[in-house]
Amino acid sequence: MIAVTVAGSDSGGGAGIQADLKTFSALGVYGASVLTALTAQNTRGVQAIHDVPPDFVARQIESVFSDLDVRAVKIGMLSRAAVIAAVAEGLARHAAGLPLVLDPVMVATSGDRLLADDAVEALRRDLLPQAALLTPNLPEAAVLLGEEIAGTEAAMLDQGRRLLALGPRAVLMKGGHGEGPESVDLLVGPGDAVLRLTGPRIATRNTHGTGCTLSAAVAAGLARGLPLPEAAQDAKTYLSAALAASGQIRIGHGSGPVHHFHAWWR
Repeated sequence: MIAVTVAGSDSGGGAGIQADLKTFSALGVYGASVLTALTAQNTRGVQAIHDVPPDFVARQIESVFSDLDVRAVKIGMLSRAAVIAAVAEGLARHAAGLPLVLDPVMVATSGDRLLADDAVEALRRDLLPQAALLTPNLPEAAVLLGEEIAGTEAAMLDQGRRLLALGPRAVLMKGGHGEGPESVDLLVGPGDAVLRLTGPRIATRNTHGTGCTLSAAVAAGLARGLPLPEAAQDAKTYLSAALAASGQIRIGHGSGPVHHFHAWWR
C-alpha cells in the first residue's frame, strides 16, 4: 500500500513531511512525498520558510502519480495560494477517486503562522470540495469559518457540520486544544452521522507534530482499505500511544515530537 503526503518539510523532523513519512512507516504503509515548502525549524519554533515554486510542486505530483499505485493522499502545509492552486489542479487530474485527507495547517505548535492570509480562501474554494476528510483543530476550524474557537463539544459539532457544508465528505474536529481529562475528537459525516473519539488528555510538552501525525495515520488506514470510521479510531489510538511514549525520547529544548516508533524502539 502506498500513501502520498503533500506538505512542507520540518528540518527538525517532528512535523510535516517527516512526521507523515514516519507515521506511514510505523503503520505499515509505503510513503511517497510532494514537498510544498521548506522550513528552517526546530522544537523551539520556525525560523524561516522557503516556498517551493508552484510549477515544481506540479512536476512532483506528475512524477509520483505517473509511476506509483497510490491508495491515499494526505495534504498538509501549503503556505501560498499559488501552491494551493497547483496542488488542487494536480490532484484533480491524477488522484480523482482517491481518498484525500486535508489537514489545514495554519499555525505550528510553536505559534508560528504557516499559512498566508490570502491563502485561506483558496484553501476553502479549491481543496475543501476535493477532500474525503478535513481534519482541523479548533483554532483552524474557527479560521475557516471566520468565528470564535469552539469552547464546548456542542459548538465543535456545530462547526463541524458547517465545515461539512463547504464541500468535504467528512470532517474530523480535533479537540486536542480543548480542556478536561479527555481529549475528544468528533468525526462528522453526512446527515446526523457523528462518531465520538475519546482518549486520555496526556500531560506532556512533547506535542510537536500531533496534527500532522493524526491526519497521516488516518490516510495510512484509508490506504490499507479501512473504512473511514475505523481508520479514524485507529489513528486516534496510535496518536495517544505516541504521545504517552513521547517522554522516552529527548529531542531538542522546546516542544519535542511525539514518539512515532514507540512500538518498535526499545
